[in-house]
Amino acid sequence: MIDWPQKIDQNILNDILIFKNSITSNYIKQKVEVINTYCSILIIYNFTIDNFNDEFYRLKQLYRHCDPTIKLKIKLWEIPVCYDELFGTDLSEFSAKKGLSKTEIINKHSDQIYIVFFTGFLPGFLYLGGLDPKLKMERKNTPSLDVKKGSVAIGGNQTGIYPQDSPGGWHVIGNTPIDLFNPKQDPPCQILAGDKLKFYEIDKAEHYNMKKEVISGTFNLTFHPSNA
Repeated sequence: MIDWPQKIDQNILNDILIFKNSITSNYIKQKVEVINTYCSILIIYNFTIDNFNDEFYRLKQLYRHCDPTIKLKIKLWEIPVCYDELFGTDLSEFSAKKGLSKTEIINKHSDQIYIVFFTGFLPGFLYLGGLDPKLKMERKNTPSLDVKKGSVAIGGNQTGIYPQDSPGGWHVIGNTPIDLFNPKQDPPCQILAGDKLKFYEIDKAEHYNMKKEVISGTFNLTFHPSNA
């Protein structure tokens, strides 16, 4: 485990991802798995480390030779969300507690461009940075037992999408019809750490039609190259 300063920061994320790419590209003969979070990476070795100190030194040398000016291949994904209260089961309560209208919440949520810091909790669950501070709200005191697949929710200073039905303690404000995790794809989750994400509002009819396309395999998620 290698740690960075304990905060959510895009510069730290870029540093982590550049080092992560360097590790994976330098361990071609000896396979490793590298998992990142907000401010750390975990290196899992599929072979025995003969000398820990030698391995520690090798990693330090790799890090020192990383080029901080490298431009990562970043995608900006467009994610459709229906904020209708049929899906946004916590939207009314969220609105009352924050003192914001539902329209204000929807606009503030969909106006932002979010950064994907890592995937965790569930396969395909994206931890996103960039939430408008006015939408910050602590997790529920009592988690919901059945949060529906595709639920778009807010917890603390983060927003995210539940990739499958599961319990959850975040405040659900909408739903997306897309699949975030498909084990038949390579990779199973198309959206990767470092990518960016923009929500856009759709109505119930559009949600229904997109859901049919997703089920039939004809829906294509939109993205654009982004180096910003």
